[in-house]
Amino acid sequence: MATDTTVRRADPSGSAAERAWDRLDLKWLVIGVCVAFAVYIAVIPLGFLFWQSFRTPQSAAADAVWTLSNFTTAYGTSDTARLFWTSIQFALGTSVFAFTLGTALAWMNERTNTPFKTVFYALSLIPLVIPSILFTVSWILLASPQIGIINLVLQSWLGLQAPPFDIYSIGGMIWVDGLHYSPMAFLLMTAAFRAMDPSLEESATMSGAGIFQVLWRITLRLTWPAIVATILILFIRAIESFEVPALLGLPAGIEVFTSAIYQAVHRYPSQVGLASAYAVSLLVITTCGVYFVSRLSGQGSKYATMTGKGFRPRQIDLGRWRWFTSAIFVVYFLLIVVLPFAVLLWSSFQRFYAVPSMEALQNLTIEPYRFILSYPNLGRTVLNSVMLSFSAATIVMLVASVICWIVVKTKYPARWLLDNVASLPIVFPGLVLGLSIMIFYLNVDIGIYGTIWIMLIAYITRFMPYGLRYATTSMLQIHKELEESAAMSGASWVTTFRRIILPLLKPGLVAGWIYVMIVSIRELSTSILLYSPDTQVISIVIWELWENGQYVELSALGVMFILALFIMVMVAQWLGRRYGVKE
Repeated sequence: MATDTTVRRADPSGSAAERAWDRLDLKWLVIGVCVAFAVYIAVIPLGFLFWQSFRTPQSAAADAVWTLSNFTTAYGTSDTARLFWTSIQFALGTSVFAFTLGTALAWMNERTNTPFKTVFYALSLIPLVIPSILFTVSWILLASPQIGIINLVLQSWLGLQAPPFDIYSIGGMIWVDGLHYSPMAFLLMTAAFRAMDPSLEESATMSGAGIFQVLWRITLRLTWPAIVATILILFIRAIESFEVPALLGLPAGIEVFTSAIYQAVHRYPSQVGLASAYAVSLLVITTCGVYFVSRLSGQGSKYATMTGKGFRPRQIDLGRWRWFTSAIFVVYFLLIVVLPFAVLLWSSFQRFYAVPSMEALQNLTIEPYRFILSYPNLGRTVLNSVMLSFSAATIVMLVASVICWIVVKTKYPARWLLDNVASLPIVFPGLVLGLSIMIFYLNVDIGIYGTIWIMLIAYITRFMPYGLRYATTSMLQIHKELEESAAMSGASWVTTFRRIILPLLKPGLVAGWIYVMIVSIRELSTSILLYSPDTQVISIVIWELWENGQYVELSALGVMFILALFIMVMVAQWLGRRYGVKE
């Protein structure tokens, strides 16, 4: 084969097209396309977002002029300070609550002899598959002042005149979003506790320190980088949250940056420039947070406790208190999984929403499920969701593998810049990303606005940084000598990449593909500004059912959606074991 190729290349009688193809190195073609694509999806929408924030009027691009009126309207009134403070208060409260809850559970899971903690660890991962909009709706049905089951039960049992809880408040927003993000804090802090040498805690215990003294003065101080990084990550996720502020804040007149952006776009006439001005502030806040997280990650070596010496973690014996910590896990699982899913399941079998009672029990029906199964264009909606998530996950991981190869395996001078550019979308809140892409394709009409392709580009852009993280972890484990051996055997770069690099990247690629697919199929904040009647996805249908007041139909769709996602996660775990790294 090599001889035939050499003869063909040396044959001067070949056509000009063949000679041009022979001179073309596919390596640079593939690299060039991936680099250009990463720059295109990450940089250009950001530029148009800033550009639109200085333009007015909003709906007539041909007559638009340069102006500062959008920033004057957004930040030149007395409401600006209130909007900023409410946003910070909500994000800070959510991050602190989620961190406190997640860290306490992580400490009990890693450092104590709490019974059944292995089971609780597995169960705590289930909330990650529940979309935020469904989690929020379930807590409205649980804690609404008018129809909330918890409020009505407590009023009946305790003889209260007024409902004890109001989910439509800043406290309710913090409670719902904090609960939903607490599994993230649990996973991050669990990893930090596992990486810390417990011999330092044992030394403090032998010196007479109590459990909480050791926790406060040793454990938390040694995990300080992880603590700050976790709080910052939670803060960024909360400040960009859309579902909770929209469903709980707007009905109560509580406005944050994301809801202000959404309302500006959906006014008539649409005020895209004003939304862009709001988005700039949100972008600055998230950028600062990501910057501090990256700086902190680089200083983690000062807190290193794992050395070349082996260590064996030892658990704290809580005595009789271990059953109390076990009960905490049970209550947590009830609040974050059982009650939200149970109230959706109950509502899905009602003709009209009713609080659980013997009378309501006699009126059970499957009519909401029939309505959903006969919903107009349901098949197209499901197909859109599956196709978008599958395509986005595949493209993200393939492009990420090439970019990671350039960053990790080469000495190209600008590889660090490529890494930063490809990771840039991580600072885009979902709503801001959707806004920037909408502005770009409204001004640069290439025929994809209002089609499914614009949503695919949005999903790829939003989740590219996460694909990079998964691919980079596996790429670092591949030694350079494997590529050198392939090159010495006459393999081209494309052959080496396809037959050596990609197979060895398989564990990271499969894990990243599964993650991107799951988060894509439940994505709402990016889709809410880009969808059209022909490009609806499941999360958009849930949103529209909520706006139309069709609570029981929403619940039926939510139950089916959660079960489908749960099955997908089970299949994903099987794939991970099937294609993971073998010992």
